[in-house]
Formats: sequence, C-alpha cells, structure tokens
Amino acid sequence: MYESTGQYGHSSLRKVELETGAVLEIHQLSAEYFGEGITLWDNKIYQLTWQSYTGFVYDAESFLPLENFYYDTEGWGIIHSEGHFFVSDGSSFLSLLDVGTFEEIGKIEVKDNEKPVANINELEWVAGEIFANVLPTDRIARIDPQTGKVIGWINLSGLLGAESKSASVLNGIAYDSENSRLFVTGKLWPKLFEIEVTPPQ
Repeated sequence: MYESTGQYGHSSLRKVELETGAVLEIHQLSAEYFGEGITLWDNKIYQLTWQSYTGFVYDAESFLPLENFYYDTEGWGIIHSEGHFFVSDGSSFLSLLDVGTFEEIGKIEVKDNEKPVANINELEWVAGEIFANVLPTDRIARIDPQTGKVIGWINLSGLLGAESKSASVLNGIAYDSENSRLFVTGKLWPKLFEIEVTPPQ
C-alpha cells in the first residue's frame, strides 16, 4: 500500500506492507512541505502538498522524483479518472485537472440534497464513485463524479473507539479494485481497518 504522511518536517511518501504495517520504501519531503493526498496512475505516484501549491510526481517502483506540478488551491485529496484528476481543497468543490498539463479544466460542487458539503478531504475512486472524507466528521460521502451529488453516506462513528488518545479525525481511504477490498484509517490512528459497506438496517 502507498501512503502519504503529513506535518511539516515529518511528511513522506511510503510503501507499506499491508499485513504488518512495515515500511518497505520511504521518500522524505523537504521540511517546507506538508504532505497530503496521493494517487497512483500510469506507474507514477502523484502527491499533493497542503498550502504550497506544489505537487510531486514519482516513479512508483523506485520513488525517484520525476517532476513537480502546480495548482491554484490548497491540496487536500487527489484521484484520477479518464484523463483527468479530481482534487479537493477543503471546500465543497472538486477541481478537475488535466493529467498532462495539470491545468484546471472544470469544477464540480459536492451537494447533499442541494446543500453544499464543505471540508471535502481525502478522496478515493471506488467502483465508479468518489468516496470522500468530510472533516471533522466520522462519515464518508459517496459522490457521483458526474454531478457532485452525494448518493450515500458511510457512518464510521466509534470505529476506533477510545483505543488511542493521540488519534484524531477519520482521514484515509484506500480501495483494492482487484479484490474489492476497502480500507480506512485516520490521522495518527494506530490501525488500518478493512470495512464492508452494508445498507442501513
């Protein structure tokens, strides 16, 4: 599993063994950058930073830095689909960036029953939908990528429990498309959870 970590002076890109959490590969970011969301596309990893308007591209195998790219908003979450990236910036909007030029080619607003949903953070592409953490809640929004409409919510309240006093908000989604496995975690959480989404009873 690939993982991006944050905080100034501690940000990194990591390859982590799923079963044990052992770090297999690591690239440390310069202390001036606060690492944010990543996405894997075309054997490259694209990593955002929070308030530096700068992203990084790495070779997925070697972690060798390949190039930088720039954007006009804060960087929170990033995913890709069909020739463009979706990027969140903590607002209710997702920006669409061209994967070749990184230029903005559009925006969609995330709404639930016509009400804008702010604080859209980490993103993941899951079976044709966008899954998004909404800070500072314990819920994940399921978003239609064409319209921005929220088509459902995943409630993860109480998932971690009182296991760690240092743990913070839910903030991390990963999807194994080959095996249809969904994983979640949070800031400073001591565990990664595999979950199964079920309809409300």
